[in-house]
Formats: sequence, C-alpha cells, structure tokens
Amino acid sequence: MSDALNVKKASLSEAERALVSSTQQRKEDNELVALGYEPELRRNRSLYTILFQVLAITAVPFGEGTALTSAIYGGGQLAYFVGWIVVCLLDQCVAVSLSELASKFPTSSGPWSFQLLPEGRSRTIFSFITGWVWLIGNITICLSVNFGTASLIAGTATIYHPDWLASDWQLLLIFYAVCLGTFLICAFGNRLLPYVDAVASVWNGLTILIVCVALSATANAGRHSVADALANYDKSFSGWGNFTFFIGLLPTAYTFSAIGMITSMAEEVADPARDVPTALSLVVPISGVAGLFFILPICFTMPPLQDILNAPQAQAMPYVFHTVMGTPGGGLALMFFLLGVAVFCCISISTAASRTLWAFARDGAIPFSSIWSKLIGDQVPLAALALLTVIQMLLGLVNLGSTSAFTAFASCGVIALAAAYAIVIAISLSTGRKAVSTARWRCPSFIGYFVNVVSIAWVAFQLVLFSMPAALPVTVVSMNYASVVLVGFMFISFVYYVAHGRKVYNGTPVSDGI
Repeated sequence: MSDALNVKKASLSEAERALVSSTQQRKEDNELVALGYEPELRRNRSLYTILFQVLAITAVPFGEGTALTSAIYGGGQLAYFVGWIVVCLLDQCVAVSLSELASKFPTSSGPWSFQLLPEGRSRTIFSFITGWVWLIGNITICLSVNFGTASLIAGTATIYHPDWLASDWQLLLIFYAVCLGTFLICAFGNRLLPYVDAVASVWNGLTILIVCVALSATANAGRHSVADALANYDKSFSGWGNFTFFIGLLPTAYTFSAIGMITSMAEEVADPARDVPTALSLVVPISGVAGLFFILPICFTMPPLQDILNAPQAQAMPYVFHTVMGTPGGGLALMFFLLGVAVFCCISISTAASRTLWAFARDGAIPFSSIWSKLIGDQVPLAALALLTVIQMLLGLVNLGSTSAFTAFASCGVIALAAAYAIVIAISLSTGRKAVSTARWRCPSFIGYFVNVVSIAWVAFQLVLFSMPAALPVTVVSMNYASVVLVGFMFISFVYYVAHGRKVYNGTPVSDGI
C-alpha cells in the first residue's frame, strides 16, 4: 500500500511538472503573439543549453588559435595577452547592451530597429537596411568558421605530411565536406542539438585544460621568462608602427564577434526574455577566464614569431602544437581536440544563422521569402538551412580565383555583425533607452548609458580595424577588401528593395515589446 502511494505521489509530481512546463510554454507563446508572430518553433532550450550554444559559438581555442597570426602581426605576446583582457572588457559592454534589447524583444527577428524607431516610411527602409547588414554578417561569419575549419584540417595534414600542400580546389572540397556535414547534422538532428551544444561546451573546456597542461609540461621550444611571455612587443612584422598593438586585438574581437547571433534562437527557448539575455551576459566573463588558460601557456612556450608566420597554409596552431610538443603524435593529439572545437562551432553557429535567415524570410525581406520561411518535419527551417549552405558553397568558389578576395568575406562578417549591434544600440540610446527601461533583464540607468556609449565607440573602432590590412606595405594580395565586400552586398540588397522588396516588406510586426 505504501509503495502504491509513493508511486501515486511520484506520478502526481511528474504531472505537476508537466503542467507547469505547459503553462510556461503557453505564456511564452502568448508573448510571442503579442510581439506579432505565431509560435512555430519547438521550445526545447533552457538557460543552460542556450548558454552552452553561445559558448560553442565563441569557441575560444578555435577563435584564438586560427587568428594567432594577427596577434603576431600586432606585436606578439603582449598583444595576444593584454589584447584578450582589453577586448573582453569592451565586448562585455556590447553583450550587456544587446542583452537588454533581447529581453525586451524576445523574437528571432533581431536586430530590433523597426520596433525602436518612430512611425514613418523611413522606419521601414532603415529596418530593411539593418536587417540586411545583420543577415550578411550571419552568413559571412558562418562562412568564415566553416572555411577556417577546412583550412585548419588542411594545415594539420601538411604539418604531418610536409610533401603535401592543399591546392585551392582541394581546400574547396574540404570546405564543401564541412558545409555538407554541418547541414546534415543541423537538418536531421534538430532534437539533439541542445545536447550537442552541451557536449561542445564540455569539449571546449576539456580542450583548454589539455592544451594548458600539455604545453606547460612539455615546452619543447623552450620557456620564456615572464617579461618575454607577457610583454614581448615586436613592431617589425606589421609596418604599422605605434598602431601595431591594435592589430593584435583582432583575434579576440573575432572570437566574440558572433555572440549576438544567439538572439535568433529566442523562439526556441523556454523563457527567452530571461534566459537569452542571461546567457548573453555570461558568455564573455566565462570565456574570458577560460581563455587565459589557453593563451598563457601559448605565450610562455611560443616558438619564434617569424617561424609561426611562415607556417604551412598560414595556420599557426598546427605548427605551434607540433613544435612545442616535440613529437608528431603529441601535436596531432592537441589538434584533434582543437578540430573538435571547430566542428562543434560550425554546428552551433550554422544553427543560429539559419534561424536568422528563416526569421528574415518570415518578414518578407528576401527574394522568394515564402520558400525560405517554411518549416519542414520536426519544426526545422530546412529550406533556410539549405539556402545558407548553398550560399556558402557558392561563395567558396571565389577562393579559386582570389584568396585575398575570399579572405575579405571573413572580415566582412565581423564588420557587418558589429555594425548591426551598433545601429540598434545607438537607436536605443538616442531614444533615452525608453524601450529597455521596462525590460525584464535590464541594467541600472547609469550603467546602461555607460555600456551603450562604450559599445558604440568600440564598434566604430572595430569597423576601422577590420577594414585595415594586417601588414604594410599593401599589395593586391594583402589588401583588405572587407569593406568593399560589405558595400557590394548592400548594393545588391538596395537593388532588390527598389525592384521588389519595397512592395512586400512592411517591417516587422508593430510591437512595444514585453
């Protein structure tokens, strides 16, 4: 009798939990309706899983590893170490600023310029422009991660098989394999993606720990003194003179460039007005502390800087791991973990980018929106995901003709995302932060104003920084064409708006937020 009673109590508890969960989902769905959208996506993510996803997108070992050469052009260890701390502080201001807006407008259709601007024709046009900048940033940063993963694979192979160097078309095929593999996982493993993100975060932490211990214990290339490891500053590589240090900020800025993309997952989160901004505000502090355990061992054991710049496929980390570990097996083991981080990042960032494309199509802002806004099967934006993959594969063909032109797409992603962040933060600030003053997740007024101003200033500087060539003198090959690429994309969107977009795009639904 007692056992039966216990079973009954347990069953009742499960029923109560299910009822609470159902009630919470209805509440969030009703709030989404109030924001002008019908609930379509499955709410299968919590605070922890959305935090795991944004940590997977940040992917500290991948971001700091693939962009290590920029830190060397920026002067070496000083720029790598101090730059990490400085940019973490600056990007935390951006994260907090975006968190307030994400709490006020918890939909997948960010940025939120249409909701923030006063009524009028200009609001629709400005919303269209902001949305396209945001979309371009999502697509090109996703392209950057997938191609960076392909380059890392090729660079690793070359280190251990020096007689083989990937040609442009071989690198393209590796890139295609990464794109298609990511598509298949995101398309047919939608229910499992929250668990994949959780595994990704654990894998990131494990990679940082293993790299820290392995490099510190081995140091086959020698150990630097504290002064050399943390303060070595060589301006001779970039040719930028006293501006050299700022080139070294690029790796960290790139690492945190895509954190705002997590807002596109809002309609799949159980309590987006609370969970999305909380995750967004935590990712920089968590990654900032963890990143030091990755960066410091590299600074203390780094081989000669010029040798790193001459690494095969321009991939620094395979060379650093191989040299510091002293054996092919040791270096390859570390690369295995780093490549795992890269693959997980491809999955997480592609998931977020596909939601952005789907949401923008839902608003009628891209050609053939009715196709790309459809959900198929397990509430998956399969058409949008397929379009994202095809666009990347087509852009990958550019690398066959011009490596420098293709590299511009990577920088374009950072510039476009940063510009979209700055636009909505500036609009919110110009209206006296009226909208975010009633958000569930918000800063005290004086802190809000401070982080908004710092964010706009930092983004403005990033726009200049990511438009500059890493080294002087500039050649046709070393020139940075990122700003040209962004202008080209924006011109295409302008032509579409004039030809057809203005007839079908009326902005996002009118709403004062929640």
